[in-house]
Amino acid sequence: MLEPGSLPAPPQHHALPVQLFRFVITGGLSAIVDFGILVLLMHFGLLHTPAKAISFVCGTTTAYLINRRWTFRAEPSARRFVSVLILYGSTFFVQVGLFAVLYPVLARHLPQIWTQTLAFVIAQGVATAVNFIVQRMVIFRYRPPLA
Repeated sequence: MLEPGSLPAPPQHHALPVQLFRFVITGGLSAIVDFGILVLLMHFGLLHTPAKAISFVCGTTTAYLINRRWTFRAEPSARRFVSVLILYGSTFFVQVGLFAVLYPVLARHLPQIWTQTLAFVIAQGVATAVNFIVQRMVIFRYRPPLA
């Protein structure tokens, strides 16, 4: 119980190995959401670029919600939300752009599921590395309260 006039303790922030482990687990779950929606939308006839755009939004929304709460243990804030929107907007173009470039090239040589998988893994890998670095170093960096 808090004493009158005292503030609750800030959430415990984890060391790099714990954050990285949680980020990878969250990324895996988010990638399943992203890839599952991509394959489903393409199965029903949506072209590869719009399908990837929609699946990206679903996967990154999943990632943000879990990472903010579990990986980086950060309270919600307008600044963080705007920062994440800018970061995800940037990685959207990186990921969807890489997928759009790789898909037609790979489709000439591989069956569709292999093309989808390989293009997805490469684009996702680049975006994931960028996301972790920016989120850990900038967006969810622990800042001790001012005295």
